[in-house]
Amino acid sequence: MNKKKFIVPMLALCVVTCATACTQETTNNTNTNETTTQTTEAATNQNKLSRSDIAITQTLTNNNDGEHVITADGTSQSYSNTEVIKTGDSSGDEADFYGENAAIFGTNKGTLDMSSMVVDTNGAHANGVFSYGEGTTVNISDSYITTAGNCSGALMTTGGGTMNATNVTAETFGNSSATIRSDRGGGDVNVNGGYFVTNGTGSPTIYSTADITVSNAYLESTASQGVVVEGKNSVALNDATLVANNNKKNSNKSSFYQAVMIYQSMSGDADEGTSSFTMNGGSLTNANGDIFFVNNTACEISLSGANIVNNDANGVFLRAAAAGWGSSGSNGGKVNLKATNQTINGNLLADDISTLNLYMSDNSVLNGAINPDGQTGNVYVELTNGSTWTLTADSYVSSLTCDAGSINLNGHTLYVNGVAYTDGSASSGQATAITSNSSSSKSHGDNAGMSSSDSSSRPTKPEGDSSSSSHSKKPSQKK
Repeated sequence: MNKKKFIVPMLALCVVTCATACTQETTNNTNTNETTTQTTEAATNQNKLSRSDIAITQTLTNNNDGEHVITADGTSQSYSNTEVIKTGDSSGDEADFYGENAAIFGTNKGTLDMSSMVVDTNGAHANGVFSYGEGTTVNISDSYITTAGNCSGALMTTGGGTMNATNVTAETFGNSSATIRSDRGGGDVNVNGGYFVTNGTGSPTIYSTADITVSNAYLESTASQGVVVEGKNSVALNDATLVANNNKKNSNKSSFYQAVMIYQSMSGDADEGTSSFTMNGGSLTNANGDIFFVNNTACEISLSGANIVNNDANGVFLRAAAAGWGSSGSNGGKVNLKATNQTINGNLLADDISTLNLYMSDNSVLNGAINPDGQTGNVYVELTNGSTWTLTADSYVSSLTCDAGSINLNGHTLYVNGVAYTDGSASSGQATAITSNSSSSKSHGDNAGMSSSDSSSRPTKPEGDSSSSSHSKKPSQKK
């Protein structure tokens, strides 16, 4: 493969042709959640685009390894009603971190404004639309994106870039190809509306090493987690529909399947710190395994009025546990789970090196058990403002705060720091503070999402160096 590090001017790359056809829970909570889900699904289906919905007036192509079709390098560019076709391959850091081989590429504080686009890529490490670097902004709306190759996301953001997407339909078919994708250096990603589906192994709909907000969109993974958050980064879903079917392993570091994975790989792609996952309204439906899995990081999970359903009877709602990332013995999960007007169905587990603080407020409901096999990690439960917990098995917690009558033992025993809780009594306890540092052992070569470099520092885009360094692979986002 003849890789090209330099950026060739757009007119030299693009061929313009005529466009042608080508290739419970309280009743109030339940009713609110069902209404929200129906509204969200109607909105996302309405926003789902097909090729035929977009009137194409020009077609731009590039078939060369490592090159782009459209580039905004420190300039402002605008495109509409344009079909973009990209073939050719790349590999490594140049593609995953710095945007080489992406069909559409914004860099060096450039601005791209695009609407009514059709973007097709068919090559290895051929991302669809890429925003790289602080001060770079890529705006795309009412567009359709497909990628066929491995390590080829639809919307890709790195190095502090900004990506704004409105009413975009995107589907990826390769392995390690999230539709909403980020890598080293992260950035800000804002998605409003749209329809996002992944089909490959290790391809969540969202892989976050950035701050990503998705509102009023439909998101579906057919083989991978629905969402992965790595390190000191965030995902917020507002009135979104997430459907996850994690049924293929892209790593041997964990035996668990899950809809949402929050972790720190120690690869250097994501700063260490407190991860964040927020869900306001909308719905999450899981086909296989657990809803949440937290490993080797501290995190804040905030849920408010979301309809969360696990169709796997053997799965749990949340598992905080050690896995293959980080240093054995100190790589558990540390979780503050905050539920507001939220129903939680299912068990919550924290292993002996993990911590869980569960805060339930505003008439939230928990139907499930906590560590039913016995006391392991530190678990604090706080029930306030009319929130209730109905046990489905014996449960073990370290500390408890609740009002009298807020816990229904349902024939089971609740042990608080080894002592059986007295039915109907109030309790006052204290949470365990969680720290934001992950265990320090590097885990090169096998991360939960995107391929990554062995360097732990945030890179600066190399100038005048066409070489590409080898780098490690994460199991959930990049091959």
